Amino acid sequence: MQYLLLILAVAIGYIIGKSISTEQKYLTRIMAFSGAFLLSLTVLEILPEVYNSDSNFPVGIFILSGVLLQLVLELFSQGAEHGHMHHDASQQNFPWLLFIGLSIHALLEGLPIAEGNHLLWGILIHKIPEATMLTLFFTHTKQSVKHTLLCLSIFALMTPLGTFLAETNPWIKVYQTQIYAVVVGVFLHLSTTLLFESNKNHHFNISKILFILLGILLAFLL
Repeated sequence: MQYLLLILAVAIGYIIGKSISTEQKYLTRIMAFSGAFLLSLTVLEILPEVYNSDSNFPVGIFILSGVLLQLVLELFSQGAEHGHMHHDASQQNFPWLLFIGLSIHALLEGLPIAEGNHLLWGILIHKIPEATMLTLFFTHTKQSVKHTLLCLSIFALMTPLGTFLAETNPWIKVYQTQIYAVVVGVFLHLSTTLLFESNKNHHFNISKILFILLGILLAFLL
């Protein structure tokens, strides 16, 4: 069921991307909510699990490695995973770096979901603007509908693939705590960026604060 929900989130993002004319205006609130929800779940669920594990390794180093990994991925994705899209109108080649960066990011998102925690809902909410940004980029680079749907289908399968690998791959199970620590770093960087860069002016307003508080409250209640 969770695999289907993850794919459905990408489909919703595609529909939104095809329906709107500006990429920022309609996504700031959902990104703020997603960032607050993802950050809260990371701090409340994954981080304590990593630090309470029996593994004897420097947790902080792996978390910082995750932060650096996300920075590297953003060199490829151009920040599309947190609502930014930088596009040269004259550029109509397929955005391979963007697609590869977002796909790797999506794969990492699926790893901690296998534990059966509530992170699934944060990832679902986050994948909608991700897919919307990717759809907008494909539209601006004048990719065909067939090509766009093919690439979005591959992208939609990446997070379920990450979950499947975490559930079935013995190597991932052996190094689960280390891998989750890296994912914590990725999520910490991503969620804080979503919170502070979800609009062009970097201003907090009442409605945005309410969405952030709603995300934190929902994560706490779950």
